[in-house]
Amino acid sequence: MKNLSILFLSLFSVLQAVAQSGSISGKAVSKLDNQPIGFATVTLQNAQDGKVVTGAMTDEQGNFTLSKLKEGTYHVQVQFLGFEANKSENLNLARNQNLNLGTITLAPSAKLLQEVTVTGERATVYHQIDKQVFNAAQFQNATGGTGVDVLKNVPSVSVNAQGEISMRGSTGFTVFLNGKPVQADAASVLSQIPANAIENVEVITAPSAKYDPDGKAGIINITTKQGATDGYSVTASVQGGLPSIEDYNNAETAKRYGADATFSFKKNKWDVSLGASYLRNDNTGWRSGDVSTTIGNRTTRFPSEGERSFDKFNRTVRATVGFTPDAKNAFQTGFYYGNRTEYRLADINYNNTTRNVSTGEVIGRSQYFNHNLVKKQGKFFIANLDYTHKFTPNTSLSLSGLVEKDKLSGYTKNLNVRSQEVFDTLQYTENTNERPLDGLRLRADFATKVGAGKLESGYQFRHHNDDGEFVYKQKNAGETVFTFFPEFSGNVNLTNVIHSVYSQYSGNAGKLDYVGGLRYEHAERDFKIRGENHELNLSNFFPSLNVQYTFNDSWKLKAGYSRRVQRSSSFELNPLPEREHSETLEQGDPELLPEFVNLSEIGVIKNFKIGSVFATAYHQDIMNVINRVNNVYADTILGRIYTNAGRARRLGVEVGLDLKPVHWWKLYVGGNVYDYQIKGALFDNTVAVNNSSLVYTLNANTNFQLSKNTSLQWSLNYISDRATAQGEDSRYYTPSLALRKTFLNGKLAATLQWQNMDLGLLNTAEQRISTWGRDFYTTTNYIYEVDMILVNLSFNLNKLGKKAKFTESEFGEKEF
Repeated sequence: MKNLSILFLSLFSVLQAVAQSGSISGKAVSKLDNQPIGFATVTLQNAQDGKVVTGAMTDEQGNFTLSKLKEGTYHVQVQFLGFEANKSENLNLARNQNLNLGTITLAPSAKLLQEVTVTGERATVYHQIDKQVFNAAQFQNATGGTGVDVLKNVPSVSVNAQGEISMRGSTGFTVFLNGKPVQADAASVLSQIPANAIENVEVITAPSAKYDPDGKAGIINITTKQGATDGYSVTASVQGGLPSIEDYNNAETAKRYGADATFSFKKNKWDVSLGASYLRNDNTGWRSGDVSTTIGNRTTRFPSEGERSFDKFNRTVRATVGFTPDAKNAFQTGFYYGNRTEYRLADINYNNTTRNVSTGEVIGRSQYFNHNLVKKQGKFFIANLDYTHKFTPNTSLSLSGLVEKDKLSGYTKNLNVRSQEVFDTLQYTENTNERPLDGLRLRADFATKVGAGKLESGYQFRHHNDDGEFVYKQKNAGETVFTFFPEFSGNVNLTNVIHSVYSQYSGNAGKLDYVGGLRYEHAERDFKIRGENHELNLSNFFPSLNVQYTFNDSWKLKAGYSRRVQRSSSFELNPLPEREHSETLEQGDPELLPEFVNLSEIGVIKNFKIGSVFATAYHQDIMNVINRVNNVYADTILGRIYTNAGRARRLGVEVGLDLKPVHWWKLYVGGNVYDYQIKGALFDNTVAVNNSSLVYTLNANTNFQLSKNTSLQWSLNYISDRATAQGEDSRYYTPSLALRKTFLNGKLAATLQWQNMDLGLLNTAEQRISTWGRDFYTTTNYIYEVDMILVNLSFNLNKLGKKAKFTESEFGEKEF
């Protein structure tokens, strides 16, 4: 702790020295409802010649500070779209004086407000020192869907055919909801959030020390839509899907329908929000594969093809209650219930041939039908309580607690029969699991003004316990009862305990904004199986630094660095084999090391009259890379194992263009290109890993305003071929079209969507995954449903004004 104290004091001393200067601060609020105005433009002018000295933007609470100012006389102007500008003139600033202008009130512009109400449109993306913020309402192709559908439009993010979400090529990132961390698998969390309830998506690629270091690629923060300003508001939507155009001769018809609603009420000291959603989103599909294995002097090839479809059910109920007894104290409590169920059906025909390697002679042939059904279910019960006390306008203490009790369960039923018509059992395996989970998070954060900047420090305690009971049973031809396999069954227990402290300082020096900090964590992981303990204790520092320099209203330069960690899930650690498919047996490794990554980036932002453009170059250095790799378990079974595969790096460039050249046409294009290299060794250094690929992704949409109330949007999501530790994944793309029309002055909206456009011409929503080694080769082409037609109706009553911060799953959905 002595070294830690020295580092903190050194960092504090350097940054405080930089910050010694005069400053002007204030807070922008609306005259209409006295609510803060976030992201308003603040301009400082020299009173003598009227030249602009510096500028800034207000934060989400409407606060701003202009620092590193010389003594003199200034004008300060605050302006925001839809409001009349407010100009404070002839302000005399003495040497090293901190001048607080207090509350600055902006009056609505009647003329401009009317224009915004009818035709106004927010920018798709805007930039802050540590993040990019994307307006979810601009992505009409996501209407009626989930948070996953919204993320598909963000340049940093790509979604592959398996539903895996990656950020700058990495599947490891942390999801935040309304600024709160959710230690959960990204796809599991985001698939439960209705797209209609999302206000913004914030992409934080180099997070500061205040945030958890979890997530090797950074953080994605989802902010929900705002609730009532004073009184109540109601938003609701319903969605239905037309019958499948392409059903791939699947056994059952896909069903797609859902509804979501949010009710918010605010009066005096109380702020209440209730939300509920239901979504059924089935998908038809097909797969064709080819696998070959070699054991000794015999090689076996078993091509296959058949149905691979999904039935998905999501149900959530959320509630949050806020109570503000006075200006210095605020309480908030939240409750969450979620029930997510997913069935994956694979009905596959296999055609096996075994040959002598030396002579090529056929040793044996067999054909069989595999009926494989996987069920995953999660029930999540969560409650949180937050308290904030303001000692002064610039000094506050926040306390937060979250408790979670979940139940995860599921099974895999794998039946091999002679043919699809005759169910004479050749082999039947059944894996079942029951996994109760308990989680606790406690944290305290203190913030105060020091010099012209802000000093924040805090402590956090996290405890996560995951029990699991896994049972493996098998029944072969001629047997009437299952045989229990003790070597593939057992009880496991994973406990994670993490203590962390952090301190960071933020401020600005003229045109330079900065945030620098350091976080220390002591993490204890204990994985128990059959009386054996696998312990891992780690102590690590996580430094961070973000800077942004504003040349003028048009140009900004930003840079950032952050050290991150990707911790292993219970699934990746569990060594008990599971028969996931007829041809695969999956298991984890209790000795896995977490991944550590150094993130660094530098970028430029250019704003111009009809839009904006940005470009960011980045580098990721990843140690202890975790990959799922294959080996030969038996003639017709591959073993899939999670392992530390070595070290990897990504070097890339991310660009985005937001353009509106005419009032009826808008274009947004985001792209990401990176070179990926991985080097290491597998299976006790017996297999070398040395692979690389140039990967690029493209997310684009263009919107045409056909009339005052009607718009048409076309979008494309594309990801190219990319290398893995043992092979490669092919390209994957999904074009979509959405037609939207509003009624009743915008209170009612109807959206017609054509998702995964194909018409039998484009090979849309297909992805081939291939891996190979010295004694095996496997390739599988996954084909997902195309040409899906959906209709969504949404209703919005009353103006919205304050964020509804719902409680979300903290631990359980990561293991779903």
